[in-house]
Amino acid sequence: MRIAIGTSDRINTEHFGRAKGFIIYQWNGDEADFVEYIETNINLEEKHQWSKNLSTLEDCEVVIVAQAGMKAKYGIKKANLKLVEDEGTVEEVLERFIKHERFMGNL
Repeated sequence: MRIAIGTSDRINTEHFGRAKGFIIYQWNGDEADFVEYIETNINLEEKHQWSKNLSTLEDCEVVIVAQAGMKAKYGIKKANLKLVEDEGTVEEVLERFIKHERFMGNL
């Protein structure tokens, strides 16, 4: 499962439409391995740029961000991505997501 975590500083999660990049992990049920960091092409002075960020996540199954706006949530759902809204460091939210998925028996 490919997991994308939205961030602007590579440390903390960020709002979906304002994330300057996404850290991509591959999780096989045991280990979550770093795959790559993808920079987004957003202009922080413009509003509603969620579609630019969504287009960078085509091969992912899950996106974790601090928040997502209403239109972005619709687009994420339409793209068949699982949206998780969680705040904290990238490591913290990844760990919580994996712990929850294991608890639920999802993988």
